[in-house]
Amino acid sequence: MAQGSDSNDTSYKSPSPGSRPSSSDDAKKVMRREKNRIAAQKSRMRQTQRADCLHLESENLEKENAALRKEVKRLTEEAKYLSSVLSSHEPQCTGLAPPTPDLLYPPHHSGYRHQHIAVPHYQH
Repeated sequence: MAQGSDSNDTSYKSPSPGSRPSSSDDAKKVMRREKNRIAAQKSRMRQTQRADCLHLESENLEKENAALRKEVKRLTEEAKYLSSVLSSHEPQCTGLAPPTPDLLYPPHHSGYRHQHIAVPHYQH
C-alpha cells in the first residue's frame, strides 16, 4: 500500500527525508486530515440516510401500487358484472328507449320500480 493513502493513518511521512516540515505544518496537516475524516464520515452517514429513506418510499409506493391494482381488478370485475346484468335485462325491459335530447332523465315517480331487476350491492 502506498504511503499516505490509508485514511485511518494520522501520521505523515515526508516524501523526501531531508526536508522536514515544521511542527506547525504537521499540526495543520493533522487538523486538515481530521476535519476531512469527519466530513467524509458525515457525508457517508447522510448518503446512508438518503438510501434508507428512498428504500422506505419505494416499499410504500409498491404497497400502494399493489392496492391500486387490486382495486382496478375489483372495479373491472364489477363493471363486467353490471354490464352483463344490463345486457340480460335489456330484452325484458319495455321502459328502455333511446334517450331524447330534451329528456335525459325520466321523471321521478315514487312507485316506479323495476321489480324484476335484482342487483346485489357491492361492499368495499
